[in-house]
Amino acid sequence: MNSRAKDHALHIALVCNTAWAIYTYRRGLLRALTQSGARVSIIAPRDRTFEPLAQMGCECIDLPVASKGTNPLHDLRTLRALYQHYRALKPDVVFHYTIKPNIYGSVAAWLARVPSLAVTTGLGYVFIQKSRAAQVAKLLYRFAFRFPREVWFLNRDDETAFREGNLLAHPERARLLHGEGVDLEDFAFESLPERNEFSFVLIGRLLWDKGVGEYVEAARQLRARYPNARFKLLGPVGVDNPSAITREEVAAWEREGVIEYLGETADVRPYISDADCVVLPSYREGVPRTLMEASAMGRPIVATDVPGCREVVADGENGLLCQAHEAASLAAALSKMLDMPPSERAAMATRGRKKIEKEFDERVVVQRYRDLIQDITGSTF
Repeated sequence: MNSRAKDHALHIALVCNTAWAIYTYRRGLLRALTQSGARVSIIAPRDRTFEPLAQMGCECIDLPVASKGTNPLHDLRTLRALYQHYRALKPDVVFHYTIKPNIYGSVAAWLARVPSLAVTTGLGYVFIQKSRAAQVAKLLYRFAFRFPREVWFLNRDDETAFREGNLLAHPERARLLHGEGVDLEDFAFESLPERNEFSFVLIGRLLWDKGVGEYVEAARQLRARYPNARFKLLGPVGVDNPSAITREEVAAWEREGVIEYLGETADVRPYISDADCVVLPSYREGVPRTLMEASAMGRPIVATDVPGCREVVADGENGLLCQAHEAASLAAALSKMLDMPPSERAAMATRGRKKIEKEFDERVVVQRYRDLIQDITGSTF
């Protein structure tokens, strides 16, 4: 460490619209920071992960964010709260994740004279829909993204969308991170189950935008032809999102006998291990964590040919791609997976693990953070 670091412990803040996402997706980074003696502040709406984050040595601060709404007064409250936190905390660098922290946090950090970085974790409904809210969000991005030192994109499609939409005041500050990486030891390779039944699982927040409706419809189409196939859903229901699915809707599918709902979990590994294939028919992603984790554990994947998903799935190599919004296309891909000889699925599993080792090792991602923090502060961690 340099002389500056000796009299000043490195202080990093991470800001997101859910603490859960920081805990779930960036634990490797948090571990590297806290173990090096850095002070880490997590600023996000309070949820059940505040406790495990605190146990890791992070300081957790509750933040008002209305992730559903577009009420300017609520958003100004978020901006003001962030500005006050940055003035009080004086972090060396702030990392912003998700739309509202990216926009309002970037402005607040500039006002508080704190260096910041924006990580676009997937463009979500802003780039799926052609609504007035989406147009406003693009204008806000264009304004806010003049302030961060760098803007990181998780996939090439998102970076291209921002460049072509002229949303980057400083295009030279854009960087491709290529996903946030997987802990290859945590998500160790496991052989596929040997049994008569075949289990599909869709893992993620239960949103229509994740293609849950198409998954249910595909399950309806395939059930009679493949009586040994099971279709499972794992993830939180009724979340704070414009595209959320209700518990009642899931209960109706359960009553119909088409879906098994597994609830939600802090550890997806036993559920990936128990699956023969992991499915994500999403409309758009950053780089989907569940697909990286599934592939790391040696599970073939069926996903949509959309930004984010196609970064992880090479069609025919470690999984199959289908068309977004099309239940029939998804059903055809699931059917192809069911009809495949076990040896072919096992070969897919092995290739998937190799792809993750080569392209999505979390240690490479943490090194990118190290390099940037050193560039800005002169400190290493």
